[in-house]
Amino acid sequence: MNLILFGPPAAGKGTQAKRLVTERGMVQLSTGDMLRAAIASGSELGQRVKGVLDRGELVTDEIVIALIEDRLPEAEAAGGAIFDGFPRTVAQAEALDKMLAARGQKIDVVLRLKVDEPALIERIKKRFEEQGRPDDNPEVFVTRLAAYNAQTAPLLPYYEGQGKLTELDGMGTVETVAASIDNALEPVAAG
Repeated sequence: MNLILFGPPAAGKGTQAKRLVTERGMVQLSTGDMLRAAIASGSELGQRVKGVLDRGELVTDEIVIALIEDRLPEAEAAGGAIFDGFPRTVAQAEALDKMLAARGQKIDVVLRLKVDEPALIERIKKRFEEQGRPDDNPEVFVTRLAAYNAQTAPLLPYYEGQGKLTELDGMGTVETVAASIDNALEPVAAG
């Protein structure tokens, strides 16, 4: 089973993805993690990624897709992938569909964690005050949230048109959201 987790920063995607990895043995394909790993590996691709990021540029679709393609055999062996942070554009979604189709696979379900943005911003302010994490800076977070909404909005009709989009309440407890995700995955896993 291949699934995409959508949700704004701090919506709990990482927590839920880690749970699915542990409980279902899936592989989490987080583009952020993959970019950091590529740089740490010192590979040719890693050096290209480092150069792009050092110049303050965005990593191209070509590079991100190459990173994902490198990890697909591992995901296939594990029985599926959780795509986290990818795709971010319709062009990336189309490239992913094409790449998976060439391997006889597809995206089975897209789970969107819907959140109350003002409540999420308050959660981040509190976490920033308590933990001081730089990525939780409330002003920066509002910018990240706006970027997420702008990037993700076109993808929702794309996946809805394929009948793959399931929207879930992401504001509950970790356990409540986990139960909603499991319920949404049951028909896919059984199919």
